[in-house]
This record gives sequence, C-alpha cells and structure tokens, in this order.
Amino acid sequence: MTGTWREARVAASPGGGPRLGRRALIRGGGLAALGIGSVAVLPAFGTPSAVQDPRTCRAPDVSASQKRLVVSNWPAYIDPATKKTTSTLQDFEKATGITVSYTDDVSDNAEFFAKVRNQLGSCQAVNRDMMVLTDWMAAKMIGLGWVQPLDSAKVQNLHDNLIPALQGRAWDKNRTYSAPWQSGLTGIAYNAKLTKPVGSFSELLTRSDLKGKITLLSEMRDTMGFMVLLAGGQPEKFTSQQWENGIEMLRKSVKSGHVRAFTGNEYIQDLTAGNIVACEAWSGDVIQAQFDNPDIKFVSPEEGLMLWADNMLVPNKATHRTNAEKWIDYYYEPAVAAKLAAYVNYICPVQGAQQEMEKIDKTLVDNPLIFPSEDALKGSHGFMALDDKQEQTYEGEWSDVTGG
Repeated sequence: MTGTWREARVAASPGGGPRLGRRALIRGGGLAALGIGSVAVLPAFGTPSAVQDPRTCRAPDVSASQKRLVVSNWPAYIDPATKKTTSTLQDFEKATGITVSYTDDVSDNAEFFAKVRNQLGSCQAVNRDMMVLTDWMAAKMIGLGWVQPLDSAKVQNLHDNLIPALQGRAWDKNRTYSAPWQSGLTGIAYNAKLTKPVGSFSELLTRSDLKGKITLLSEMRDTMGFMVLLAGGQPEKFTSQQWENGIEMLRKSVKSGHVRAFTGNEYIQDLTAGNIVACEAWSGDVIQAQFDNPDIKFVSPEEGLMLWADNMLVPNKATHRTNAEKWIDYYYEPAVAAKLAAYVNYICPVQGAQQEMEKIDKTLVDNPLIFPSEDALKGSHGFMALDDKQEQTYEGEWSDVTGG
C-alpha cells in the first residue's frame, strides 16, 4: 500500500506531561474472506515464489535456554516507567526472567513490509520474535505464510479474554496466528462550540453549513470504508461497482469544495483551532484532545464505525516463539491490559480490564472509546483484504481523487 501515514501527535499524558502519540498513521482494517489452513488455499499476495509454508519455514525454538525476546512495535504504544511505577514491560521481565529488546521501528505498515519482505519471502530470519501490524497487513503476511502459528495452550488468556468484537476474523478465524495488541474506531469528530452535532457520514459530506469546513482521513481503507457503505456495499466484502460508486461520490464532494483536505492526525489541531468544524477521526486522538478541550466530541456515524486492530505476530524463523507466547499471555491478563490501556487510550482488547481499571484510573472506567459496549461494536466494519491487482487499481484511483 502507498497510503500516507500520520505524523506523531503531541498530547497530554495521563500524568499531565506531554508525550508523542501512539504512531505515525493508522490503518484500515483488512478483514476479508481469507481461508486459513493449508498453504495451497492461501491468497497469493505477490509473486508465488514469496509464499512460504510456516510449518517448514521455521527455526528451532531456543526459548528454554535463551531468556530473550525481540519485539517491533509502533512508537509510543506501551506504558513507560515513572518515578512511582514500573512499566508493564519491566513487570513482564521480572515475572518471567525474559529480557525484552523492545523497539518502536514500525511507523508505517507498507514501509515495514518493504523492510522485511525479501527475508520473509525467501524463508530467512528478520531478527525479530514479534512484530505488531494492522489488520490488513497482518492478513497479508498470514496469507503469504510468513507468520508462525501460536500454541493455543500457551496463550490461553488470549482465547479466554479477547473481546467478542475482535474474535472470528475471517483471515484468522481462531486467532491461530495473531493477537490484537490494541484496537480503535474510526468515526466522526466535531467541535460542539462551532457546529451542531454531525450524526452520519452522509451528513458530513452533504450538509451545506459544513462545506469547506471538514477533513477526511488520508488512510484509504478508513475513508473508503465509509464511501462503500454510502454506495450500498459492505466494507468487508464489496464489488468493483460499489467501489466505483463510492469513489465517484467522493470525487464529486472534493470537486465541489466540500472537503477542505485529506489529513493525518493533524485534523485534531485544526478542529481545536476552529480551522475546521467536523471531520473523520480516530477514537484515540479524540480521547487525547478531550483532556484539553471537552468541546471535541466523537460520534458513531449512523452508517456504522470502522473497527481496526494492531496485531502481535510471530514471524517465520523467530527463535523465541515460546517467549513471545508468554508475552501475549501476559498482556491478556486483565490487570496488565488495564495498565497499558490507561496510557495508550485506545480500545482495550481484553475482557475484564474495565473492572481492573477501577484500581488505576476511575475516570477511564466508563470511557466508551476505551471500553465500548458490545452493542456499540455490533455495527462496526473492517475493510476487505485486496489482492495485488485490486490494491494497485484502488490506490491509484484514491490518489487521483485525493491528490496523494
């Protein structure tokens, strides 16, 4: 994918100090009908020679003798240690005796893919035991056979505590290969001081008093998910005609001057400053903005929400798979998940964490953007995985409309 990626945001931390936001730009949920089973039925993302069989493309697991773990994640996506408290990472090291080499070198799904594709595509090690990637890229790598299956008995907390909304993904039906790290929603934000409520994506794109005062996200899968919905399709599975109808509606809105710009997360600054009055928005950004400006509101559009997750994956040739499984099982303990969620402010994927949050930060317990109800997530959508031809075509048309 060639999409643009969001710049790091500066927002107030729970402790009151400034920190960089969770990552450079987000996602589109790649939720598609990808058969997971024998490699023979996996979708061919890329050249056939790049497809591997994780059953044979693997290295010996030396976890028992090497208490090490190498993790690649997005920036500012884990709680730091403070003068008063240890971090969850430090707690994990103390509890398990495993030393974690943690790097925040994932700042763009496509960029990270380019970084590892030659090695993984030829069954070579990437010197990582875990990488955290967004749904659509996770689906792509699983489809290529580049990801090791998890031992379900060693990640029991994942299977016991994963929230229902993130279960049963078509590209990894039983979470055999992936475990959500954090999740989030794409919807609408508006400045209540400057405009009346905006309740639907259709309204965002057509209401006359909003003309020239809105922005949409530069992430194709998020924005086009809503356009496909407006065209009568489902983002999880749509036809080429529904895509064309959606992109044409967007093209007309852009040409009419209704859309001010396509942005990364800088929309929050524009919304707060009054340069725009409403926009397509990510839930975590809105939570952070509300610390300083309660007039910023997040809305679940009438059409539904786009739901995404960033997923922990163990790549082929990883040598510490068992240690990685211990990490996954640890972060699916409700108390640990609550401590992490109190810092990152995205949707916590772990059942039971909301109750544990009572002990950490009571102000976050009932925050629907961290702990949304099952009913609130029932109308959420992901975006179907695209094959190479679709991706090239759709990204080209998207760039033509957005100027990206």
